Amino acid sequence: MHKLPHACLFAALAVAAFGVNAQENAAVTDPYQWLEDVEGEKQLAWVREQNAKAEAELADTPGFKALEADLLAIYDSDDKIPGVYKQGEWYYNFWRDRNHERGIWRRTTLEEYRKPQPKWETVLDLDALNKAEGENWVWHGANCLRPEYTRCLVALSRGGADADVTREFDLSTKQWVDGGFFRDEAKGALSWIDRDTVYAYTDFGDGTMTSSGYPRIVKQWTRGTPISAATVVYEGKPDDMYIAAAHDHTPGYERDFVMRTLAFYNDELYLRNADGSLAKLDLPNSAQKSVHREWLGVELREPWEVGGKAYKAGSLLVAKFDDFMAGKREFEVLFEPTDTTSLAGSSFTQNHLVLNVLDDVKNRISVLTPGAGGWTRSELAGVPEFGTVSASAVDSDESDALWMTVTDYLTPTTLMLASAAPGAAAPEVLKTQPAFFDASTHEVEQHFVASKDGTRVPYFLVRPKDMAFDGGNPTLLYGYGGFEIPMVPGYSGGVGKGWLEKGGTYAVANIRGGGEYGPRWHQAALKANRHKAYEDFAAVAQDLIDRKITSPKHLGIRGGSNGGLLTGNMLTQYPELFGAVVIQVPLLDMQRYHKLLAGASWMAEYGNPDKPEEWAFIQKFSPYHLFDAAKDYPPTLILTSTRDDRVHPGHARKMHALMTAAGKDVRYYENIEGGHGGAANNRQAAHMDALYLTFLWQHLGRDAE
Repeated sequence: MHKLPHACLFAALAVAAFGVNAQENAAVTDPYQWLEDVEGEKQLAWVREQNAKAEAELADTPGFKALEADLLAIYDSDDKIPGVYKQGEWYYNFWRDRNHERGIWRRTTLEEYRKPQPKWETVLDLDALNKAEGENWVWHGANCLRPEYTRCLVALSRGGADADVTREFDLSTKQWVDGGFFRDEAKGALSWIDRDTVYAYTDFGDGTMTSSGYPRIVKQWTRGTPISAATVVYEGKPDDMYIAAAHDHTPGYERDFVMRTLAFYNDELYLRNADGSLAKLDLPNSAQKSVHREWLGVELREPWEVGGKAYKAGSLLVAKFDDFMAGKREFEVLFEPTDTTSLAGSSFTQNHLVLNVLDDVKNRISVLTPGAGGWTRSELAGVPEFGTVSASAVDSDESDALWMTVTDYLTPTTLMLASAAPGAAAPEVLKTQPAFFDASTHEVEQHFVASKDGTRVPYFLVRPKDMAFDGGNPTLLYGYGGFEIPMVPGYSGGVGKGWLEKGGTYAVANIRGGGEYGPRWHQAALKANRHKAYEDFAAVAQDLIDRKITSPKHLGIRGGSNGGLLTGNMLTQYPELFGAVVIQVPLLDMQRYHKLLAGASWMAEYGNPDKPEEWAFIQKFSPYHLFDAAKDYPPTLILTSTRDDRVHPGHARKMHALMTAAGKDVRYYENIEGGHGGAANNRQAAHMDALYLTFLWQHLGRDAE
């Protein structure tokens, strides 16, 4: 089911001198706080010095150069599947390769797309644009006005940061609109109401952004007038997370909505009436809300009693939107979770609703059809038995066609064109990604292990078929465990080429905090219970050791963002389990995270360190404060990006400085561009991936000292 825009879419010290109790004096006693000045001359000189040391150790070897070249060839490959989305009669794609480092926005027809080598029409060339304008634009997407799809609001980011600009583009002429809508660089967006009117939510000046650094005010802006003259539609509070608005262009169901996001999974939805007044939908803040044509969808994250009935957390409910707004509280339950199932997604086609359910982290697809007697259920024909499966509508207004993708750790992704219609033919294979590494030597298994409190935790294992259970296998364990994001199997040419093909073993832990078992799995590791995510990850690591798949000196871990906080805690709390640790774009200083960039928006996940009762538990998972100079730690690599304006690079910088001062085995690399993804183009991505893969193999291989 299509979800309305949400903040998640717009939505991881001198030695131990100041300790965990020095909260109020942190600014005085933290000798590395100066590194939080992101682009200061002194700070960037420090960054370049650390980068040079890491490059000298890891990159100045023939093995590194060969791996980097292999990875770049994969990332630049013309044989990757060009994912497309339909607008009118055209199918659009954004594409990067060796000849288009920053990428091209292009389009083709379905008939042409079916061919092995489709002919594409270039709409916008970012490399040419950057050359002409002397910029370093990174593509952030385009919002094109229905139903003509000729005018688009294109978002461009300098260097990959979350902050971007919006410029109006004409698809019919493939030119920027002279005097068209333009939004200055900030976090936020423009969205269409009609050809001459947009919603603007952005930085309008002092006091117009939330404490998280996102828009606090949404306005209605008319073409030909200055943005300063735009009319206020809704004004949130400073401690809200994100305010936005959208117009639903569905023919016959045109509506306007205002979204007030207070925190992740905590939001309010308002219907904007013709007179500008707002009517709040009387739904739980924690529920995910969606509106599609006549239907209101409610995905519950907590139990809810309404209309004399009780509904379970994790359920998907539907009702007629107009009936609900008129006061009726009659819902039909389309999904209810069990101990092993959760809702992975839903998508409306013209006549059906396609449900994607995870059952012990394996996908099951079904088709629901509304009728006079309620909703009926059937299976989607032709769904493969293996791998991660996704299904989404091609054009929910005009057909029951579905994009369906299938993949797993060893099987290249396949894209199919399917149909939710009864009696439809088997899915048509449109594209199959080539094999970027030799997967014939490995196999995939799923295991379960009991965490410290007895909770059953799944993990996937990709191992050599002839693996010796002698504890000597180089093994990389990956995890995330946050924000209700599930870790499902997927094909990675980089991991395959740089790790599996060399004989490595790869594991992915489905720990609490993620979304593998729906809201309950996420909520089980919030705030004071954060330690459960780390206990789960440690239990998986110990199980790999107990099974003699590997041993601590051959077991490495990697995680980014919230996953960087995870691996930072593994480093400081469970150092004896690991032979090498990779920490990417991480949160690490949990005493100051809410004061840095978007950090305040994550307090629902971690807690508020300014409250003594919450700092009491936060300090127990703040790696920057848990570090102990007297302890031995495994070799560590910290990676981040200067242009990451979501998770502040200061976390990574300060942790490296702290560990270095204590004489620990740590190295650091900060990409000067890249945003939260770490890299702004394929070359940067190949370089950073080669760094961490080289580091891990050096320290975990059977021949490692």
